[in-house]
Amino acid sequence: MPETIPEQQHRYRFFWGRLESFRYAGQGVAFMLRTQHNAWIHAALTVIVVSAGIAFHVTWGEWCLLVLAMASVWTAESINTALEIIVDIASPEYRPAAGHAKDVGAAAVLLCSIGAATVGVIVFLPHIAHLIAL
Repeated sequence: MPETIPEQQHRYRFFWGRLESFRYAGQGVAFMLRTQHNAWIHAALTVIVVSAGIAFHVTWGEWCLLVLAMASVWTAESINTALEIIVDIASPEYRPAAGHAKDVGAAAVLLCSIGAATVGVIVFLPHIAHLIAL
């Protein structure tokens, strides 16, 4: 590699470091899909929602709502998975408080899922009603 001035080296490391962080994030998603049963359910529902959105020709605004709803569920599932791993490391033996922490993490996923399902009903119900009325 040719000689670079420190500012150029910083930019070089910054760029490749950002690419590296995407690789780590991808490994996290892959781990979650390999190890978390609920992630498979979220993946299947994501495919169904995207397919339904395409089939019903939802508007840009409706897509925004659907994407935010799906992202919230995936984010909650990711955080819950990380929380469960951390709790298992910190408390390998059973402790009620560790169980409560895991329960609250699972509740966050449930609440996001209920919110996402509500958004799905609000977005898709008029499309389904229009289809039935034809």
